Amino acid sequence: MEKRTARLTVLVDPQKKATFEKLCEQEDVTPSQKIRQFMREYIEQALGPDWQQQVFNTED
Repeated sequence: MEKRTARLTVLVDPQKKATFEKLCEQEDVTPSQKIRQFMREYIEQALGPDWQQQVFNTED
């Protein structure tokens, strides 16, 4: 679980947003939870499951 939060603003087509929200509701997850899941999966696909151990300074 993440220790800190940061805001990410994304502009999307209103119809896609509404469809995404309905799909999330069907899965009983919030849109934020689903986006965080997508991000984790993408990062792990690109960098591997131990990506946090790599030399990335995210505390700046």
